[in-house]
Amino acid sequence: MMESFDILWSVFSDFANPKKRVFAGYLLLSLIIAFGWLLFVRREKLSKAVAKILDKKVFFSSSAIADYKIFVINRLFSLFISPLLITHLAIATAIFYALHEQSFIPQGYFDDANKGLVIALFSLAMFLMDDFTKYLVHRWMHRWPLLWAIHKVHHSAETLTPVTVYRVHPLEGVLYGLRGTFSHGVVLSVFFFLFGNLVDIYTVVGINVLVFLFHVTGSNLRHSHINISYWPWLEHILISPAQHQIHHSVAEQHFDKNFGAALAIWDWLFGSLHVSESGQEIEFGLDASQRSSGDNLFVLYWGPLADMGRVLRRRYRKYVQKLGAMPSVAKK
Repeated sequence: MMESFDILWSVFSDFANPKKRVFAGYLLLSLIIAFGWLLFVRREKLSKAVAKILDKKVFFSSSAIADYKIFVINRLFSLFISPLLITHLAIATAIFYALHEQSFIPQGYFDDANKGLVIALFSLAMFLMDDFTKYLVHRWMHRWPLLWAIHKVHHSAETLTPVTVYRVHPLEGVLYGLRGTFSHGVVLSVFFFLFGNLVDIYTVVGINVLVFLFHVTGSNLRHSHINISYWPWLEHILISPAQHQIHHSVAEQHFDKNFGAALAIWDWLFGSLHVSESGQEIEFGLDASQRSSGDNLFVLYWGPLADMGRVLRRRYRKYVQKLGAMPSVAKK
């Protein structure tokens, strides 16, 4: 009985964990922000705002119900796979010792720096590295067919709820886990090599203060039907909920836009930024050429593997054809 309770708690513990986006406190704050937006910015009546936010057509759609099922399945999967993944400390240790092989900067070169400044820089570096690597991996997932095969599970959602963030194929979860391990390991090793024991991080409820600010300012609204937008100048710096909803749009003009997680500066720098548009109605999901039984769990889990197999077979056939087209070398 106790073992069953422990498993159940492990599955749903993210809602009680401030380190996770779907922590109940962040969800509540997102709800308050949504009400504030509709009541004081959109000037809607209270009854209409309540009806819009708690729309049963969104939270009980077949797409949302699939999200809930995927959440449970993926959480169970992560309980078994997480202990097998390499940790960021292993990466950090390897890079830390590798840094000793270079002679350009000695270890602890800045260990007399101001501690408050070091903590601020470390907190910022961890946040920027994490956000930038999320942008890169996300963009690669749209560019490379082998990765798109698994990422389109996330884009198959036709209604968005905060739980949609968990609507990912397990292989994508592993890839993002390795991304986080790499990004954290790099920053940890470099800072400890340069600053030694001065290294620390500004935290709130156990997480980076900048990540905390991202969550308390409505990170959950990015996967929602409440299209909160920012001023255009701010949407060049921060990704608004409306901008991420554009990323999920089926409209051709929105394809491959707004890959950023928290910051829009990466999209701005690399030409994938699309600011929000007032009054736009967005249809979520995949375009007609890629739609399938997007709420069927068998299709969502096994379909990407079949797609990856087809991509690899096409690549193999092209490789063989290329070899056949190459002129033979006469034997001497």
